[in-house]
Amino acid sequence: MKNSLFMRAGEVAKELGVSEAYAYKLIKKLNKEQEAKGYLTIHGRLNREYFGAKLYKKVREEK
Repeated sequence: MKNSLFMRAGEVAKELGVSEAYAYKLIKKLNKEQEAKGYLTIHGRLNREYFGAKLYKKVREEK
């Protein structure tokens, strides 16, 4: 669901072409980063904007 603020593991997995188990690991890692910056997180869900910023920042850096 593209309109929601948060992504679930299934959506992250589909977007990246990885397993749901790996998507959960990524969500956990990115949520820890957000918590360190003082943001509240929801277990098993990832802020869509943060995901996009991290993913596309990485893609731009690789070019």
